[in-house]
Amino acid sequence: MYKCFRLINGMDLKKEIEKYAIDNNISGIIICSVGSLKKLVIRLADGKNILENEGAFEIVSITGTLSPNGVHIHIAVSDDLGNTIGGHLKEGCIINTTAEICLEIFDNIQFNREYDDSTGYDELVIYDQ
Repeated sequence: MYKCFRLINGMDLKKEIEKYAIDNNISGIIICSVGSLKKLVIRLADGKNILENEGAFEIVSITGTLSPNGVHIHIAVSDDLGNTIGGHLKEGCIINTTAEICLEIFDNIQFNREYDDSTGYDELVIYDQ
């Protein structure tokens, strides 16, 4: 099953995607998204450094897993010079004009996020239904 929704100027991208997954009890994936941001907040690949920047950013890719108790999302954006950067989506990414989110929802498996001692993060656990 597929679901699509649109977010508007001023909304927090991560908070709204997470709220949608929780409110709709979704186990699924983000299959595509387009839109723009006026503020970018991402965790970089080292897992420690957070990049915050304000300006004009086009969303060129979003991918991630959604569960009723949390999300794990990565984003790539390009700036007004065409430079592209990506990382782990954090709260504080503010939509400029729009963000169109398309999801694939699974009905035969349940995603859950559970703490993993080996990583120190809530990680994806998959249950057959």
